[in-house]
Amino acid sequence: MKKIILTVFAATSLLLYSTPSFAISLSVGVPVGASITGPAPAGGNKVEADGVSGYFLGVQLPFGLGLGIDSHKTKIKGGNDKVDTSMYNLYYQLPVPVVNLILGLGTGNSNLDCTDALGGRGSSVIACKDYFKKGSVTQWYTSIGIPLIPLFDIHLSYRSITNKNIKDKEEGETVGDYSGTITGLGIAFNF
Repeated sequence: MKKIILTVFAATSLLLYSTPSFAISLSVGVPVGASITGPAPAGGNKVEADGVSGYFLGVQLPFGLGLGIDSHKTKIKGGNDKVDTSMYNLYYQLPVPVVNLILGLGTGNSNLDCTDALGGRGSSVIACKDYFKKGSVTQWYTSIGIPLIPLFDIHLSYRSITNKNIKDKEEGETVGDYSGTITGLGIAFNF
């Protein structure tokens, strides 16, 4: 299936390439919404998102191929715990007239960002990184941009993240499925 999608993607890009030729494009964005869609752990409650913060950066080369970095923290409802995610992306701007349509893939890692106070008064604070191993994360995403003037566009993005691999250091078991979606808003400058 992946080979078919990549072949269609490559053939379409070669046959329909008609985007303006700029030397470089820089993109900056922020997440505006998040959801955690993974199932509830056995015997536990479903994990829900309660806000997101971070940034998305991208640099696109003249032939439509680009590289990006995502870094965001999704707050978990009912406490101060967060899912801290960092990604590296490869994306392509499709040769579609009127709008800037981007498709991309990313990979990176994720960890739980939290602290626990054990014992009572004067006890030490233990961070989640002491209990859990970083998990691997993948994503696919799309972005649609509206050019306001030839050198500037505003875009809306949608990311679908698979995050099932955060594990307990002692037992080696997966501690939950933090897969979900993130929507973002950003701007791009073409030089």
